[in-house]
Amino acid sequence: MVTLTLLFVDVFTTERFQGNACAVVVDADQLSDETMQQIARELNQAETAFILTSETADFRARFFTPAEEIPLAGHPTIASVFALLELDRLKPTPNRLVSVELRDGPVEVEIFAAKDLPLKIMMAQRKPEFKQVYEPSAVLEIFGLAQDDLLPQCQIQTVSTGTPQLMIPLRSLESLQQANLHVDAYREFQRTADFFSPHLFCLQGATEAGQSFARHFGVPPDLPEDAFTGSATGGMAAYLWRYGLIEHPTFVAEQGHWMGRPGFAFVEIAGPRDDISSVRVGGHSVTAFRGELTFAEPRNRNLAGDAGS
Repeated sequence: MVTLTLLFVDVFTTERFQGNACAVVVDADQLSDETMQQIARELNQAETAFILTSETADFRARFFTPAEEIPLAGHPTIASVFALLELDRLKPTPNRLVSVELRDGPVEVEIFAAKDLPLKIMMAQRKPEFKQVYEPSAVLEIFGLAQDDLLPQCQIQTVSTGTPQLMIPLRSLESLQQANLHVDAYREFQRTADFFSPHLFCLQGATEAGQSFARHFGVPPDLPEDAFTGSATGGMAAYLWRYGLIEHPTFVAEQGHWMGRPGFAFVEIAGPRDDISSVRVGGHSVTAFRGELTFAEPRNRNLAGDAGS
């Protein structure tokens, strides 16, 4: 039998049961790829993080949705660092830098620990890549939206800061609220597209603290909507800065309020508009649950370390 530590961490919030939940499985080196995917499907979170040892970084992490492994994700990266802090595997020294080995290479995470303030974890995402542009008529109807719902003089484009996401800028909270994904049409559209999932957003916060608000959709077996999407927030930030839609390279992004899981992230963009060097996205976290995961792992499976991914 295999017994591993399991934490449910709520990210982008200071309150339990808000923000975006992530299941974190610790000391997962002995698990096969198949078992990781089965655990992620059974736990049924937006992502499940598996923490492994690394020869090149402070630790290695792999992220699985209920359907598949993904190369980079914001809230599982932050949840993984926070879980190791909770387990006393990492020390929260002020402004500590942590290297995390992800599927496509390392990322840097900074821990901000100050007396009498909530711990803050900031993740540096990869240099933004601006990819395919789509005709609004090919996209908006999939979400039950019309041309008038699009933010004027803006384009729909895939942006990647590690995971490619389709950026769909809308003119108002009202347009964003009425968006409704038509699954069959979306599956057909995505079949030949260059993005992992769609990120719809507007330049209004759900509260006075936010400068943006977003929704992020998925299809079964993944969750129909994500409470807070860290990687797509990074792509959104790069899009907003590149196209002059925000005046300052730092802002607060909000998501999840209409799902009953309000969350907020701190966003920082580095570099000029035409050559963004990096985007950092982060925030606070809290442990919702902590326990053990006990099960039988077949001995004849390939180990995660032998998977070559």
